Amino acid sequence: MGAYAAKRERMVADQIAARGIRDPRVLDAMRRVPREEFVRRLSRSSAYEDHPLPIASGQTISQPYIVALTMEAARLDEHCSVLDVGTGSGYAAAVLAEIVADVVSIERHPELAEGARRVLARLGYSNVSVVTGDGTLGWPDAAPYDAIVVAAAAPRVPEPWLEQLKDGGRLVMPLGTPGFGQKLKRFTLGPDRISQMDDLGGVTFVPLIGANGLGAPLFEENDD
Repeated sequence: MGAYAAKRERMVADQIAARGIRDPRVLDAMRRVPREEFVRRLSRSSAYEDHPLPIASGQTISQPYIVALTMEAARLDEHCSVLDVGTGSGYAAAVLAEIVADVVSIERHPELAEGARRVLARLGYSNVSVVTGDGTLGWPDAAPYDAIVVAAAAPRVPEPWLEQLKDGGRLVMPLGTPGFGQKLKRFTLGPDRISQMDDLGGVTFVPLIGANGLGAPLFEENDD
């Protein structure tokens, strides 16, 4: 076993499984994806540490545990079609690609999209399409989706995402604003298009930017 493979095994055991992630599909995916390929060369020695790392365009690659938590919450299987909002390095898209049938990953920074596209292609992830655009609009060309996962926080849910989910679909996203607390939330659409919301705990993400960055209200944090 190589050095990076050993670090991956320790990451899954110590940072992910030990903190309650149980879905074997997620655990196996996290064991297979070479996270060191998605970070800057100077950061490779830290690729499997339990914190975000900087990438290009002032963005970050998310903490491994948060990636795993998001994937487990989305309730994924090999038949799913998923929209990944905020490609970044492409790491989360690769984890998704290990689990599901098809992934559309949307990134607003062209240079990040191109970089992720190159890495994913080099690693053989043929079931991921990386597109450049405003993630708050979703990607209607490939809708409807079984799940949408989001790597940026907003105070409300953008309406296009709900319109692009199947009945029973899951949306997992950080809800809230920087400096005022964010929670990772799962919204599940019923047949009547009314959502059930589950709170998955506190998180810290960059703000969602785009035409629907403030979204059309579905659920909002309310201290009353």
